[in-house]
Amino acid sequence: MEELSKKIEEQGIKIDAIYKSVEKTRKYFLMIIWITVIAVVLPLVAMMFVLPSFISNYTSALSGTGF
Repeated sequence: MEELSKKIEEQGIKIDAIYKSVEKTRKYFLMIIWITVIAVVLPLVAMMFVLPSFISNYTSALSGTGF
C-alpha cells in the first residue's frame, strides 16, 4: 500500500512538470502567432492603403513628363 502511494505521488510530480512544460510551449506558440501577425499581416493591410496612393502619384508623374 505504501508503495502504491509513493508511485502516485511520483506521478503527481511528473504530471506537474509536464503541465509546466506544456504551458511554456503554449506561451511560445502564442508569441510566434503574434509576431507573425505583426510582421506579415499588418504590413499587408498597410499596403492596401499605401499602394493605391503610390500608383496614383507614379502614374501622374509619368503622364506629366510626356511618356
